[in-house]
Amino acid sequence: MLIGGVVVVVLALLSAEVYDNVVDDVGLANLDKPTLAFMERLRSPGLDSFVTGFTNIGGGIGMPILASILTAWLIWASRTWRPLILIGGAAAVSVTATTLGKKLIGRNRPDHADAVPPYEDSPSFPSGHTLNTTVVIGLVVYLACLEVQRAIARVGLITAGVIFIVAMGMSRVYLGHHWMTDVIIGWVLGLGWVGIVILAHRLFHVLRHREQAGPAPTFDHPARLHEGGTEAGSGGSGRGSGGGRPAETNDADTPGPSGRS
Repeated sequence: MLIGGVVVVVLALLSAEVYDNVVDDVGLANLDKPTLAFMERLRSPGLDSFVTGFTNIGGGIGMPILASILTAWLIWASRTWRPLILIGGAAAVSVTATTLGKKLIGRNRPDHADAVPPYEDSPSFPSGHTLNTTVVIGLVVYLACLEVQRAIARVGLITAGVIFIVAMGMSRVYLGHHWMTDVIIGWVLGLGWVGIVILAHRLFHVLRHREQAGPAPTFDHPARLHEGGTEAGSGGSGRGSGGGRPAETNDADTPGPSGRS
């Protein structure tokens, strides 16, 4: 929990630094034009079509479909509604943050002359494709890792998730639809929000486990595993230490001497 908290704080500070750089047009903002020029030299008709198809997966239609499929699979695998609550709630917040961020900053996208059609005219900062993909895929990987036990499988899931997230962000720069800093802030904000959701999830389980386990046992308050076992155990020990008195059996089918059933 402590390590996760430190990571979230660092990501939040980094987000603020990227924001300042973009607003003041200094620091990381100096990477925007050189990175876009480099991507333009890599373009070709075939690669443009492939990247356009790939980036559509992270769009307003493709990502909800992909998220629904992955969430349904996780619900089936885990037999709980946890994936729907975590992924659905986190995605709703990330979409809201994208909308508010674009309106707040109002940054222009690269010129259409430097972009691959179809063109986009909405504000540029942050990259919604990158932010939403980071949140959804990040949580899918987290929840999937909870369902598998083998380390090699977890490493494979994490690697595939990282590649997908990085490729989605770079596809936005390749197509000229976003500046590099738009993508960087999408990665950082997305990872920060994923970290907060995971921390909240882990904290919830810690508190629930502590509530079920009860307070730490002492001499005055012995440990209680479960109420049924506790009642039986305490009754048995009371009979055992009660000077050898025989236990009364007042079952429903056998009335006791006092007439109780």
